[in-house]
Amino acid sequence: MSTPFHFTTLDWAIIFASIGISFLPALFFWKRASSSTSEFFTSGRAAPWWLVGISMVATTFSTDTPNLVTNFVRERGVAGNWLWWSFLLTGMMTVFFYARLWRRSGVLTDLEFYEIRYSGDAAKLLRGFRAVYLGFFFNLVIMATVNLAAAKIGNIVLGWPTGRTLLVCAVMTIFFASVSGLWGVLVTDSIQFGITMTGTFAVAYYALQQPAVGGLSGLFAKVPPRTIAMLPDFGDWSTALAVFILPLTIQWWSVWYPGAEPGGGSYIAQRMLASKTEKDAVVGTLLFNVMHYALRPWPWIIVALASTIIYPQLADIAATFPNLDRSLLGNDIAYPAMMRFLPAGFLGLVVAGTLAAYRSTIETHLNWGTSYLVHDFYRRFLRPGLSERHYVFVGRLTTAGLMICAALMTYALGTAREAFELILSIGAGTGLLYLLRWFWWRVSAWSEISAMISSFLVALGFFVARKNGLEISAESSLLITVGVTTVVWVATTLLAPPTDAATLERFFTQVRPAGPGWRPVVERLGVTGVEDSLSQSLLGWVLGCLFVYSGLFGTGSLLYGRMPQFAMWLVVFVVSGAGLARVLRGFWTPEA
Repeated sequence: MSTPFHFTTLDWAIIFASIGISFLPALFFWKRASSSTSEFFTSGRAAPWWLVGISMVATTFSTDTPNLVTNFVRERGVAGNWLWWSFLLTGMMTVFFYARLWRRSGVLTDLEFYEIRYSGDAAKLLRGFRAVYLGFFFNLVIMATVNLAAAKIGNIVLGWPTGRTLLVCAVMTIFFASVSGLWGVLVTDSIQFGITMTGTFAVAYYALQQPAVGGLSGLFAKVPPRTIAMLPDFGDWSTALAVFILPLTIQWWSVWYPGAEPGGGSYIAQRMLASKTEKDAVVGTLLFNVMHYALRPWPWIIVALASTIIYPQLADIAATFPNLDRSLLGNDIAYPAMMRFLPAGFLGLVVAGTLAAYRSTIETHLNWGTSYLVHDFYRRFLRPGLSERHYVFVGRLTTAGLMICAALMTYALGTAREAFELILSIGAGTGLLYLLRWFWWRVSAWSEISAMISSFLVALGFFVARKNGLEISAESSLLITVGVTTVVWVATTLLAPPTDAATLERFFTQVRPAGPGWRPVVERLGVTGVEDSLSQSLLGWVLGCLFVYSGLFGTGSLLYGRMPQFAMWLVVFVVSGAGLARVLRGFWTPEA
């Protein structure tokens, strides 16, 4: 199938060299990963902060990420990115309130947390259910979203049908993820991130060079001011509510979303648990948030804005790519469509970077999902007490099975935005619980079980209602789901039996959470206090958010040529950065 893309020998050489280099860590870490599940799933708890942070940001940068940002910009302008920019509040809270607690817990996976924090059959049920629910079903939705983006890029750039793209990608990722373990994933992430970011800036540069765009000045002169605004038009109340007000007031703390979980979780928790020390966990997670929100967005946004000039309508993309599979046509496909302007060499680099971004995310999700299914379900409930090598072997088989299932599920999704909204709806209303379970002794396993059930049932009810023709906005369904779920789990917390005293005392002694929520346990133990300060954590959270947002919007102001705003953001960036450094210096316990 022909496409407007023309690959030279140099392009193919760069692509194959990138693939070859990225496979070296798999071979290097094969023996180490085979030695134990601790090595396979948490890299022996020896990862330094810089590797932790780069791995986190590489994982969250996948083939669907620039597509999703393009989707937002083309539909709702630059301000539409507040749907994910708001999650910085969650991410920075994880840095200053939760990273140290996760590292102190000493668990192999974040699901193992349930049986050190809660007690009884409810804790076992919760761990086993979430191992299958998150590690298999929820994880498949995420991986299918990434696969969908890869399929769209493969179709538009290479002219490949979806099946061929998925087959090639599956073979590569199954081999690497099953062989290397987390160490190989972490090291490869650092290599792939450099390739990916170089390609990202190349796409933005050549998009601006097109005569129809006319550089930065031409771009911002031709795109409507409403589209490039970093804040929504508050005269359009429904849009402002959807993309700005609800994300900043409700969504960020109430929704469980991979990579931005309230209190940390999934592969973010996995990296914190893999860190050498508490300090590495905190600084690595901080580095991730800085790069994720302040470094990466603007190249994607520039390409998305340029695409509105080159391809004002989806019909323009269809006309340029006549062999495009029409089932893949959507606003998110405008990003790979802009790659056709890349010259020889750079086209190969960008395709290599896109493949690297894909593999980084998929390999992480395969390792993370497998850790749940093997360590938290198979080993805990089906076949306990076997050798470490047996569990590693089962992990490798599980990795292959997960990838095959994710490839099949890809055919059920439509666009990146639809998948994003589906994931948000499933996790709506549970976030506050995940924040409070570390700081309030009364939260129990029954709290989490009731939150999951109520959130799922309400989301299912809205899904059925929409299928039967009832029009319900995403904002209304989010508010109702959050409200119902919160009432249910808080009521359950107060009415259900609490976690037994011995479990609570062991958890408090090991993790040492601060604040008044553990006062009854503190009094029973006769402890005078803990070294952590909630006020210092709160100050770090505020300064961290100011630091990153000022970097994000200062960069935007500079690109827009708005120098007074840039000067203002620069002052905030410097002052908040100095304050942040001071908070961090006083943040460590002697042993951290």
